[in-house]
Amino acid sequence: MSGREPDAETRFAVAALAALALLPAVAPDWQLSEFARYFAYMVLAASLAWVWGHCGLLCLGQAVFFGIGAYAMSVVTLGMLPFAPALVSSWVGMALGVGVATLFAWLLGRLFFSARGLGGPFFGIVTLAVAFIVERVAINWGFLGGLNGLMNVPALRIGLNGGREIVDEMTVYYAMLGILAAVVALLIAVARSRWGRVLLAIRNHELRAQALGVDIAREKTRAFALGAGVAALAGALFVTQFSFASPPLIGFTLSAEALIWVAVGGRNSIVAAALGALLVRLAEAWLSKYVGDNWLLALGVAFVLVVVAMPRGVVGELIARTGARPARAPGGAASAR
Repeated sequence: MSGREPDAETRFAVAALAALALLPAVAPDWQLSEFARYFAYMVLAASLAWVWGHCGLLCLGQAVFFGIGAYAMSVVTLGMLPFAPALVSSWVGMALGVGVATLFAWLLGRLFFSARGLGGPFFGIVTLAVAFIVERVAINWGFLGGLNGLMNVPALRIGLNGGREIVDEMTVYYAMLGILAAVVALLIAVARSRWGRVLLAIRNHELRAQALGVDIAREKTRAFALGAGVAALAGALFVTQFSFASPPLIGFTLSAEALIWVAVGGRNSIVAAALGALLVRLAEAWLSKYVGDNWLLALGVAFVLVVVAMPRGVVGELIARTGARPARAPGGAASAR
């Protein structure tokens, strides 16, 4: 294969992007609003695929950072910042959410990965505990609205400090699709960079990477922080469409859903994981329509079957088959078999 030829994941991503770009031509406006929210979930799934699939860090609390982004955006755009009540900028809310989540993940990483460091299921268990703790804090903190959360969060504003809200369904759809494409492209580029290869080496053989002089704790912390920042961006964008931030956005339930999305899509591919979120969300809507109250049971059975039959995930399997090429004879001609 030529070095300039796009790989299977890139080709699949371009095809999916083209299909989604053409969707507004046939879909009603209400469905565009749903898909715009799904795109935020897809960004969350991409962040978890980066942390879990590429870096080997099974995070059971990825929604913590999603929720931090959602609450930060809500606090800023509702004018609730104690030191700057007149500041209602969506851009500041987004930056604050990403910054706080990244810092929080960096501090957790410094704690978890120092000395011998946490790994495998132990890291997952600790992040699960963090998710429960942060959710309880959100529930009991009156400033964040307690159990009811923060209501009437405004839509995304394009001005530096307020201004016109973006409420047109098609505009929001394409804005979210553009952000999703940019985030996925960024994560793929980072995964294929020199740093990404270092993280792969750590995931595949940590002791060997350490013997080669890699600072394991530092690299894991940086990777964890990047995933947190991306998840926070997803949460900040989601709340501008959902209109309120509540504790379920920051707890274990959403984290578990994200794990299902990534497992169904394929955790070893950023594109597959993101499309897995869309696939599961669409399956939920379809199952609830045709099997009624039993949709969750049906979805659980389907999830188990997919994980057992397709370890690479549904979309990951499609990408792998798309990239498969017929064997070639030594002379360059395709094999006659």
